[in-house]
Amino acid sequence: MQINKMISDSHHKKNTTKDIVILAMCTAILFVQQIALAVLLNIELVSLLIIVYAATFRYKSLYIIYVFAILEGIFYGFHIWWISYLYIWTILAFITIVLHKIRSSIIWAAISGGFGLFFGALCAIPYLFIGGPAMAITYWVSNFLICLMLWKPLTKLMYKLS
Repeated sequence: MQINKMISDSHHKKNTTKDIVILAMCTAILFVQQIALAVLLNIELVSLLIIVYAATFRYKSLYIIYVFAILEGIFYGFHIWWISYLYIWTILAFITIVLHKIRSSIIWAAISGGFGLFFGALCAIPYLFIGGPAMAITYWVSNFLICLMLWKPLTKLMYKLS
């Protein structure tokens, strides 16, 4: 039930200590899983977690996104790709915030897969030359399947933890 309080208060500027700790933990999970899964080409949980966080925390999810982007830049270096992290994950968060009342795993999987296609369209050109179309398509399909399988359990877990 605490998550409802955090969501209803998400438009307020004041963050409680609990809010800050939860947002920091979510950011750490987002960053660590991204590094851990980096060895698996085109398999990622970032899209799913940003959808879950934005559906849960709404505008407060932007703290998670921007700290994550800064950590990515520190860890991997601030290159041209980094600039896209500032806006591309924000776009996904805003899409989620607008559609936050949707509870269908299939719809969220389609949104995640569609976003993977959109993200992939911006970033997949090198993949097409390096690994061919199969490498680029893997990214799009994996986003759909991962979100389809994990949306419900993760949102239930977030609800229980908050």
